[in-house]
Amino acid sequence: MTDPIELNRRNWDERAPLHAASSDYEVDKFIADPAHLSEVVRFDLPRLGDIRGLRTVHLQCHIGTDTLSLARLGAEVSGLDFSSQSLAQARALAERCGAGIDYVESDVYAADQVLAPATFDLVYTGIGALIWLPHIEPWARTVASLLKPGGRLFLREGHPMLLAVNEDHQEQLVIEYPYFEREASTVWDSGQTYVQTDRLLEQTVTHEWNHGLGEIITALLQHGLQITALEEHDSIPWEALPGQMSKDATGEWSLDKDRWRLPLSYTLQAVKRG
Repeated sequence: MTDPIELNRRNWDERAPLHAASSDYEVDKFIADPAHLSEVVRFDLPRLGDIRGLRTVHLQCHIGTDTLSLARLGAEVSGLDFSSQSLAQARALAERCGAGIDYVESDVYAADQVLAPATFDLVYTGIGALIWLPHIEPWARTVASLLKPGGRLFLREGHPMLLAVNEDHQEQLVIEYPYFEREASTVWDSGQTYVQTDRLLEQTVTHEWNHGLGEIITALLQHGLQITALEEHDSIPWEALPGQMSKDATGEWSLDKDRWRLPLSYTLQAVKRG
């Protein structure tokens, strides 16, 4: 098997139950507390605003903790992911929490073929998603196709500048990986995932692609979206550079030394022109 998307899918299928069982995703807290929200969604609450009643789709939703959080804020949410095992965990969580969320299995590029186009008020993409897409232009096309005129994209993502840094150098910031989108992927082979677990993965090979901030913005503009907000952050929800970061009370990680040196994530919003 050499198809990179299929290799990634198999890896995420194997990760999904490990993530759902991990305290990092706080599944037990979601079940115990009907008001609990994911750390990722809590971070962006001031930017999300009032989303009550908005028809929303969460692209690349994984096990659905952010999706459930959007539903708890009053949105009418659908979740989409290419991993059947991720969606199985998402559906189980929604059922245990009494949330009416429609989950759909699909490649994100085909989202407008399995969901009604031009019917969504809000397209949401959470952090850690875009690196799994080989090309950003068809993603932007899909976002534009799903949104109603006047509908909004809300994206928080790891900053492409951070993703170009090699985390193995713990004494300094070293740029070794692509910043701009390239046809060739960056290939990883690891039995680890990013949550605490005693189990090693069997599906170890994954492929990632970085996308420059300008490339993302240009693709959205080309497909009729107007950028309405762009905020770069000096924090991110995981320990992206081990040995150089500390975690704060909100669950965000930041550089220990000179936080101003590197953007770690960003929040982008855009509206479909109509």
